[in-house]
Amino acid sequence: MQFIKVMMMVAMAMLLGACVSSNSGGVYKRGEARTVQTVKMGVVESVRLVKLEGTKSPVGTGAGAVVGGIAGNSMGGGRGRAITTVIGALAGGLAGSAAEEGITRKDGVEITVKLDSGNMIAVVQEADEEFNPGDKVRILEANGVTRVSH
Repeated sequence: MQFIKVMMMVAMAMLLGACVSSNSGGVYKRGEARTVQTVKMGVVESVRLVKLEGTKSPVGTGAGAVVGGIAGNSMGGGRGRAITTVIGALAGGLAGSAAEEGITRKDGVEITVKLDSGNMIAVVQEADEEFNPGDKVRILEANGVTRVSH
């Protein structure tokens, strides 16, 4: 029983480790430091709340399958034990995958901006900064990544 608790804690640590990535306008990857960004100015036209789907990596599925298999293995005996181990691993894998996606899902915003050039653009990013129609904003672009900031 102690082994099951340890494995569950390991699985949760693996799941939480998968939460590290960010789609925030204020978070940069290490490789983005000291790179030139194109800056455009504009005014927020509209803001819409959206959901950013969570990660769907093998980590959640694998961790769930391990925990489910261990739990299933502790039930039954003989051939029954083998069957409950397989069923536990399958159910655990499905539950782990769903848990990872749910845990890593985030609130986002779709920000529509009228650039000073007259063009309109929309950028989706994490909802960690408040934007309102009429706000003057900067659009930062580099290597296919676009951010909106004040």
